[in-house]
Amino acid sequence: MDAKTQKSELTRAAIVGAALDLAAAEGLEALSLQVVADRIGLSKSGVFSRIGSREALQKAVIEEFGRRFLADVFAPAMQQPKGLPRLNEIVRRWIIRVRDVEAHTGCLYTAGAFELDDREGPLRDQLLDEVTRWRAALRRTVLQAIEAGHLKADTDPEQLVGEACALVMGLVHDVRFLRDPRAAERTQASWLRLLSTYQA
Repeated sequence: MDAKTQKSELTRAAIVGAALDLAAAEGLEALSLQVVADRIGLSKSGVFSRIGSREALQKAVIEEFGRRFLADVFAPAMQQPKGLPRLNEIVRRWIIRVRDVEAHTGCLYTAGAFELDDREGPLRDQLLDEVTRWRAALRRTVLQAIEAGHLKADTDPEQLVGEACALVMGLVHDVRFLRDPRAAERTQASWLRLLSTYQA
């Protein structure tokens, strides 16, 4: 990679990073090429030449949030054995991420879902795809735990995934809105209690 290409990619990463910070704090609809340009000291045309339209910027932000989320939560948990150890590690890391990241910047999966829930279009579709993929990955992990004999054979994977997601959504509320310093600790305890009802 030559120096010019590398610089262009770093600039694009800076644009997307600044846009993600803005979207997490103020919502996807708050994004504009000009506001992001002002934040990083570029011209609006400089942002456009590297990203494209406002919608392309919004899509890039959703993709980047998903990439960071998976890097923090899912990828490290893959080091654990399949089944309950991996499922527990995913949820543990998810809770930690909410406590350490989303508590301060906001959760695009949660806030974006509320922002776009009644709007049709490609942006909603993309966010829905990201969230659906994440839930599918969780579901696969639950199925592996059932196959390994760690969870009861009649465990409904969709039910357990839905309950885990509801716990984390409640955690986002409590750390962001209530600013409860013990919210993550309580969510972890709730998860372990919930999981005990499914364990073989």
